[in-house]
Amino acid sequence: MNKIVQFFKDCYGELKKVIWPSRDSVIASTKIVLVSTLVVALFLGVVDFILVRGIDLLF
Repeated sequence: MNKIVQFFKDCYGELKKVIWPSRDSVIASTKIVLVSTLVVALFLGVVDFILVRGIDLLF
C-alpha cells in the first residue's frame, strides 16, 4: 500500500513541474490542426474523385 501512495505522490510532484501551454497557444495550435486537416481532406477528396473518374473512363 505504501508503494501505491508513494507512486501517486511522485506523479503529483512531476505534474507540478510541467510547463503547461497558455490558453492562446492551445487555441492557435488547435486552429492550425483543424485548418491543415481540412486542407488535406479536400486534397485527398479531389485526388480520389479524379482517380475514380479516370478508372471509370478506362473501363
